[in-house]
Amino acid sequence: MNKVGLALLTAVFGGAVALGGYKLIENKKLESMSFEDKQKVYFASNPTGVISSTGNPDFTQAAAAVQPGVVHIKTTYSRKGSQQSQGSPFDMFEEFFGMPQGRRQMQSQPVQASGSGVIISDDGYIVTNNHVVEDADKIEVVLTDKRSFEAKLIGRDPNTDIALLKVSGKGLPVVKLGNSDNVNIGEWVLAFGYPLGLQSTVTAGIVSATGRDIGILREGQQQRGNPFGGGTDQIPVSSAIESFIQTDAVINKGNSGGALTNASGELIGINSAIASPTGVYAGYGFAIPVNLVKKIVDDFVEFGNVKRGYIGVSYTPITPELAKEKGITDVNGLYVQDVVSGGAAEAAGIKKGDILTKINGKVITGSPVLSETIGRLRPGDKVNVAYKRDGKEKQVSMTLKGEETLKSANSAGGKASKSATEIYNKLGASFIPASAAKKKELGVNSGVVVTQVNRGGIFDYFGVERGLVITEVNGKAVNTVDDVEAALGATQRNIVRLKGVSPQGGAVQLSFPVEY
Repeated sequence: MNKVGLALLTAVFGGAVALGGYKLIENKKLESMSFEDKQKVYFASNPTGVISSTGNPDFTQAAAAVQPGVVHIKTTYSRKGSQQSQGSPFDMFEEFFGMPQGRRQMQSQPVQASGSGVIISDDGYIVTNNHVVEDADKIEVVLTDKRSFEAKLIGRDPNTDIALLKVSGKGLPVVKLGNSDNVNIGEWVLAFGYPLGLQSTVTAGIVSATGRDIGILREGQQQRGNPFGGGTDQIPVSSAIESFIQTDAVINKGNSGGALTNASGELIGINSAIASPTGVYAGYGFAIPVNLVKKIVDDFVEFGNVKRGYIGVSYTPITPELAKEKGITDVNGLYVQDVVSGGAAEAAGIKKGDILTKINGKVITGSPVLSETIGRLRPGDKVNVAYKRDGKEKQVSMTLKGEETLKSANSAGGKASKSATEIYNKLGASFIPASAAKKKELGVNSGVVVTQVNRGGIFDYFGVERGLVITEVNGKAVNTVDDVEAALGATQRNIVRLKGVSPQGGAVQLSFPVEY
């Protein structure tokens, strides 16, 4: 071989080695990136070419770009009496769409349900709702081109209703992540999903509100703004975060977990719930802001679970009644009811009676502003908080604490639970022992019957109906009124848990908060 040929062969070989090494380093780098950074790389070489159609209601480009990346999720449940078969306090909003009524009853045969999901990386990561896949034995993902994959659950978070799935496909169509902080009331949005058993469907509407707290994630936590307390970020195991984007784009059962995009085809939210007296579209749908979604799914991949920071306060929104009682002149802000010992707020000098007015420069118009801002951060992150005391506003910097710090604070001297009698009275209900014939009919060994539900009580608030037979309270069998009160004395973390059978014969399991 002559010298020219040898030099050429050497150059080709060297180039191949260099290219291979570069690709290896590049792949390693991509694996460590957040989903948002991965997408920047992806769309740098795969531009969508979509131009915003705001002001010109032609959504063809956005629909064409997004629709292939929104998938149909089919779930199978075979465990008899799984959580998905239980009754739910969400009855007041009918139910999370994507969960058929049949799953409310005890099933001995496998049952199926469906929802939607959004592909956020071309190597198979898919974001959906927690309630779409919770307790599923099998999760199938079907693309618009009819390809089908069995999905693996990477992580799920009931507190935000977000779950992350992974399929083995490569080169999948991706929906571009947008910025929910830039969402404006009145702008055009599109909702994508698989509603009511239909194939891929697109609807259009506008953003009708932002920062909505509708209370649908309140199970298992002290819900801010409810009749029995304000908000809290001090109970680490149950800190529901609600700051929904509200839209009038048509959303129905099966859309759950699907995409809400702007007119440029950028994902701004994950469709999660509807407000409806019938269980089908009645004008209002709600989506989880994508900036919160980004943090949750990145946590799943990096840590295996959600890393949440806390400032360590319980609070209540300022109402005219509270303002009059406390002599408050502010219309915005959150009134601090209590401060956790050892928490970030205590370390920063926040005290009971202070009014939190701003966080990172944003005016706190309600609890969603605080909960979403904190929900997008991790332990060790710093936040700037403005608060008022004696009419004077001050600024402080806080370093968020992790849940272990707060668990220690709660166990080492946190507030005691209310007495059993106080909790009993707060239920706002009357009971009688279930007859032997009734127990036999329902196939239960214990039970008291709810004979009356008083307006303004916990049972009334959660839609508990007369005729419900409660078999267990806080894990203890109950047969008399005294049994109920005694079992309420075993309430832990101020969460009461009930099991029973509805008047229609369906299994019911409820968890609800009681005020500190």
